[in-house]
Amino acid sequence: MSQLRYAADVTDGRHALAEHRSLALHQAVAERVRADPSLVERARRRVEGWLVDGTVARAYAEAWREILGLSVEEVARFLEDPGEEARRLRQTSPFAGVLDARTRWVIWRRAR
Repeated sequence: MSQLRYAADVTDGRHALAEHRSLALHQAVAERVRADPSLVERARRRVEGWLVDGTVARAYAEAWREILGLSVEEVARFLEDPGEEARRLRQTSPFAGVLDARTRWVIWRRAR
């Protein structure tokens, strides 16, 4: 196996692990959202801030604005969706801070 192919395999593996962990974290966020729908409103305010200050690419902020306009259950289902669109948007999640550091660490360690 060439050195280049080995490097690609390692990178692909790390990327897959990062996506797996992101999904696991957002599954936990979805549980919290179902228990506390006010978290969706908090995320909406964050996205509106992104649109005002431009800290997140407009396309991502607008996509999140649309999703956060759905029902709480639909938002939770989107957070748990393993599909490409959800995976892409989870990279700029407006739900940062919903999970405390200890919970994130436990999920991060379990998702391997």
